[in-house]
Amino acid sequence: MYSVARVACRNSRVLARIPRTALRYNSTAPAVESAVPVDPKISNIVDQISKLTLLETSSLISELKTKLNIPDISFPVGGAAPAAAPAAAEEAAEPKEEVEEKTIFNIKLESFDAKSKPKIIKEVKGLLELSLVESKKFVEAAPKILKENVTKEDAEKIKKALEAVGAKVVLE
Repeated sequence: MYSVARVACRNSRVLARIPRTALRYNSTAPAVESAVPVDPKISNIVDQISKLTLLETSSLISELKTKLNIPDISFPVGGAAPAAAPAAAEEAAEPKEEVEEKTIFNIKLESFDAKSKPKIIKEVKGLLELSLVESKKFVEAAPKILKENVTKEDAEKIKKALEAVGAKVVLE
């Protein structure tokens, strides 16, 4: 009737006696419903957003940030907590001369040479994995963010490749 099962409790293991029937999947159990009903308007928006492509989602996020005046936030790397007052006193005494080098970039297609437009469209098609029509619309909508949160090395490679075919690219 009862079975011994291991139950995780924070960082320790606890043995508990649980009825065997509780250990089996019960398909007749009612589904857990959320405590707060979701507004149909919100549900409709969520459905529409879930059908967007990654490029469209990126555009949506950028547009929401500009429309709602939301600043970009950079998250600290690592899990170390900041030092207390003694470190602050040292910083005040000794001005910081090092400037952090930017390692993450956004690649922006600024403009392009009209006669090299087909080459740029092919390059964008390959970079973003878009269809030919989507990449044509993307290039024609310049200036536009091509990729966001790209490492320095990758950003430089993409910039060189696009500039080689006649595009003007800016790293932000």
